[in-house]
Amino acid sequence: MDPRISKQDTSETGSAQDRPGMALAAAIATVSLVGVGLSLTMALLAVRLAQDGYSARAIGLNPAAGGLATLAIVAFVPNLARRLGVQNLLFAALLTAVVSLAAFALYENYWAWLVVRGLFGIALTILFVLSEFWINMVAPPKRRGIILGLYTTSLAAGFAIGPAILALTGTAGALPFIAAIVLFLVAGVPVALVGGRAPVLERRPRTSTISFLTIAPVATLAALVYGAIETAAMGLLPVFALHSGMSAETGAILVSLFALGNVIFPIPLGILSDRLDRRRLLRAIATVGFLGALLLPWAEHMPFGVFASLLVVWGGVVGGLYAVGLAYLGSRFQGAELAAANATYIMLYSVGMLIGPAFLGFWLDLAPSDLFLAIAALLAVYAGIASWRIATAHS
Repeated sequence: MDPRISKQDTSETGSAQDRPGMALAAAIATVSLVGVGLSLTMALLAVRLAQDGYSARAIGLNPAAGGLATLAIVAFVPNLARRLGVQNLLFAALLTAVVSLAAFALYENYWAWLVVRGLFGIALTILFVLSEFWINMVAPPKRRGIILGLYTTSLAAGFAIGPAILALTGTAGALPFIAAIVLFLVAGVPVALVGGRAPVLERRPRTSTISFLTIAPVATLAALVYGAIETAAMGLLPVFALHSGMSAETGAILVSLFALGNVIFPIPLGILSDRLDRRRLLRAIATVGFLGALLLPWAEHMPFGVFASLLVVWGGVVGGLYAVGLAYLGSRFQGAELAAANATYIMLYSVGMLIGPAFLGFWLDLAPSDLFLAIAALLAVYAGIASWRIATAHS
């Protein structure tokens, strides 16, 4: 690795080190509230489009527009943060999200929503890149893993809470959009209170965004693999249940069980990552995930409690890829390079979200168990890359 990349630039971290506990709490609170608003909005859009009679394919294009917007903007986020400042850019992204939500409520038209979804995706990309950069930058090195585990848990809890709010607001009219707007406005409060302590980027990164894929493949590919698995699990587990003779309600329960694992496991895995070599831990996570994916088709024929328990553990372990990979990035890069590395991380996660459902859905069409076998193959490839990097580390 280039020593210029791993060396911390103190000119870019002074404000970040001032009372880091408050800065961390602000960044985590902001992105958690955004997670609630995001999951509420995505569930709401899907329901409204379905009620209007659109096909599953047409409904699926809506989040895809957000994914494409992420790929288009993500490489520019570090330089935008350098020019405008992290706090100002966070406010601009929150404002853009609020305007997008208002547009969703005012213009209930499929093609208009597709355009607005792209704008909403740009705002979310900026929010996640800057929040994760801020958390990674401020986190004390010896506690980075547990802090990012806490962040991942908070975000997962936010994703779980969002759709539940629809039970209170309903899905008709403007009220659910207003609820999402309020959440995004409240998310700006921590930024206003502590945003002045956000890291300051005073120079351009010395490394291009995509170069981090070759500089730190074990860390960055963790985002791609998890993006593919998470999106496929959320979208395809209900289909898996139906193909396996289960009810649609059971399919929804499977998604909740997978999400539950993502709430329970990130903090313990984060604690482990503060004590172990993170590259070896990522390989271990992939290996355990590989074995779990092989066991799940067998457990499907066992009592449901056995299958459910294994799914919770498996989902939680695989979910550790994101938090531990992010912590590994934070331990390797600082300043402008860390901002660029975080942008690469979000970009690869988005690529995984785009290609994962299509790739894994193809195997699910062959046979229900092939969903988990395809995921096992994906994890095996990642574990092989991690093993290769560990074996060649001395060179």
